[in-house]
Amino acid sequence: MRVNRILLSVPLIVVALVVQVSVLARLHLPGAVPDLLLLTVLGLAMIYGHVGGALIGFGAGLLADLAPPADHAAGRYALVLCVIGYLAGLVKPESGQIKSATGPMVVVVGAALGSTLLYAGVGALVGDTAARHVGLTGLLFTAALYDLLLAPFVVPAVMFLARRADNDPLAETNSAGKGTDISSGWLSSGTGLRIGGQRGGLKLKAAKSRATRAGRIKGVKRL
Repeated sequence: MRVNRILLSVPLIVVALVVQVSVLARLHLPGAVPDLLLLTVLGLAMIYGHVGGALIGFGAGLLADLAPPADHAAGRYALVLCVIGYLAGLVKPESGQIKSATGPMVVVVGAALGSTLLYAGVGALVGDTAARHVGLTGLLFTAALYDLLLAPFVVPAVMFLARRADNDPLAETNSAGKGTDISSGWLSSGTGLRIGGQRGGLKLKAAKSRATRAGRIKGVKRL
């Protein structure tokens, strides 16, 4: 990963984890807890792609596994977010810009459901049956609902910061040059005249005026 991506991802992940543990987890909402860490990983993955999403998801999940008050085996949530980050990165468009909000919202709902199922599945493999006592159906519904309500405030902001941090100065220069050319073309089309034609017309008029002056001078000399 690029250095600027790491410098942006680490603070965002740390802040998301702190807010989730110290604020969201203490709201005592029915069912699941709003997963701010998952939404942050999704926003970064949809800009950085599947490889970056997998790496960021693994690091974020491992940090959540080690941060108190974690009561599960280390590496469990890291595996979940690694898979989710990889799959979310696959929806990244070639242009790097998502024009519609429908796609990210679908990704958020799918990630909320998928992470809950995968976390419960991994827990069943290691002997953790807490999801059975709470109710898997209620967890799925509340996880999708809470993350969907929180997503419009988190995912676009994360994607905006990731896109700004990942911009290439050369690309910005080229886009600025293209913008100048477009504005010049728009100006010329708005007036109905071409800039090149204006320059050629001015040169032709100047040549005619010089020829007229030369003819007058020669006529005076002949007299």
